Amino acid sequence: MEKMPLKTVKEQLAEVQGWKLEDEKWLIKKYRFRSFLDSISFVNEIAKLSEEENHHPFISVDFKVVTLKLTSWRAKGITELDLMLIKKYDSLFGPYQINTSK
Repeated sequence: MEKMPLKTVKEQLAEVQGWKLEDEKWLIKKYRFRSFLDSISFVNEIAKLSEEENHHPFISVDFKVVTLKLTSWRAKGITELDLMLIKKYDSLFGPYQINTSK
């Protein structure tokens, strides 16, 4: 896959919530969970998906916060695969979302 133009990456990021672009080559997002076990379950789902796609993010677990950091090494930046995966990561997070409207 080829590195996407920065303008295209920024346009695509405007369509998703919470993802940030760092150093023009990293996609980063923090997910907050109700419990430590929920955060670990989410990480396991991310790991399975990453293995299926053969594309792996950096994953940091800080109690109830999981940080994902993604890039494409061969392309030296963000590719279509990265942008597709962040949408899948967000959909995996759906059942874990904390309802703050209470």
